[in-house]
Amino acid sequence: MAEDDPRAVTFGGAGLDAGDPQGTTEPGAGEAGQGSAQRGGPRTRHKRRHRFPSPLRLALLALGVLVAGLAAWTGLWFSEQLDPGAEGPAVVVTIRSGSGIAGVATELSKEHVISSSLALRVYLLVKGAPFVEAGGYLMHRNEGLALVSAELAAGPDVFDVTVDPGLTVAEVARLVGDLPGRSPAGFMAAVRSGLVRSPWQPASSTNLDGLLGTGTFQILPGEPYLAVLRDMVNRFVAQADAAHLDRYARALGVSPYQALTVASIVQKEGVYTVNDAKVARVVYNRLARGMPLQMDSTVLYSLGQDGGTVTPADLRLDTPYNTYLHTGLPPTPIAFPSTAALHAALHPAAGSWLYFVVVTRSGLEAFSDTYAGQLANEALAKSRGLG
Repeated sequence: MAEDDPRAVTFGGAGLDAGDPQGTTEPGAGEAGQGSAQRGGPRTRHKRRHRFPSPLRLALLALGVLVAGLAAWTGLWFSEQLDPGAEGPAVVVTIRSGSGIAGVATELSKEHVISSSLALRVYLLVKGAPFVEAGGYLMHRNEGLALVSAELAAGPDVFDVTVDPGLTVAEVARLVGDLPGRSPAGFMAAVRSGLVRSPWQPASSTNLDGLLGTGTFQILPGEPYLAVLRDMVNRFVAQADAAHLDRYARALGVSPYQALTVASIVQKEGVYTVNDAKVARVVYNRLARGMPLQMDSTVLYSLGQDGGTVTPADLRLDTPYNTYLHTGLPPTPIAFPSTAALHAALHPAAGSWLYFVVVTRSGLEAFSDTYAGQLANEALAKSRGLG
C-alpha cells in the first residue's frame, strides 16, 4: 500500500488497515476508544470485587472443625479404653459394701485397672451396670472395659480367712473349705503331705497345730492349698522370730517346740491375757515336779472339741493327750497361741503355784500352791455359780 493511500491510518507508528472489519485494535482503542473520546475522556476500567466470608460464617466453620476433631479424638480415646492393649500385673481390688458405680469406678482407677473412671461409667451406662457384690476381685492393671464389667458381674473371687488364736488345723481346714470351690479335705491333704513344714516341727510329725500364724489371710482364685498353707506357716515363723522363740525357750530349759506346746495350753487355759503368765508358771512347775498337768484342754483336743465339759469317761480315755493319765507335755501343741500366750510361755511369772481355777464371771483365775488352797478356790467359784 502506498504511503499516500488515504485508507492507511497510523497509531503509534504501527500500521493498521482501517478497512479491516475485525481489526487488531486493543481493547480500549478502536471503536470503543473512539466512543470514549467522543464522550470527552478516557473510559474507566471496573475491577472485580472479592467477597470475604462474614465473621459468623468463619466462627461456624471453626466450630465445625473443632467438633469434628473432638469427636474423632473422643472416639479414639474411648476405643483405647475398650482395648487398652496388654494387661499389666495382677492386683486385688476390694469393693466395700455400699459402693455405687461411681465408687467402684474410682477404686478401679486408683488401682490402675482402668485409666479412666469416667469411661467405665459411660460404658456401664450404655451397656448396663451389673450388680456389684462387696468383696475382693482379682484383676489386672490395664484391663478393657468389657472384661472389667464381666469380672464385676461374676462376683468376688478373693476371700479372707481369719485364723484366730485358739483354733486348730482342723478348724482352719473347715474355714477354708467353706469358700467357693474349696474343701476341708483338700486343705488337710496339703497338711498331711508333709510338703510344707515349719522349722520347729519334729522330723517325724506332719502335725502343724500350733505352727500356723494367726490373723487374716487372703486366698486368691485357684491358689493351691500348699501355697495357702505355706503363707500360714511363714507368718508364724515371723511371729515366733519376733518373740525370739529359740533363745527364750532354751533359757527355760525346753525346746522351741515344747515352748510352743506350753503356749498352746496357756492359750486354752488362761481364758484372759491377765492370767497367762501365771498359767504358764503352773505348767512349768508341774513339769519340774513330775506331776501330771491335768489340763482339760488337752483331753478335749484329743476328742476334737473346742471347749466344753470333760466327763469322767473322758478322763479315762487313754490317749497321749490325756494329761490326767500321763505326765509331761502332750505330743503336739493343741492350738495356735496368740502373741500374748507365746510371750507368757517364754516369760512365765515368778511363783510356786500348782493349781488354778476361774473364780469370777469376768474370767479372773485364782492360783494356789497347795491342793487345800485349790479346794477353797473351787468352793469360792461354786458359790458364785461358776463351779
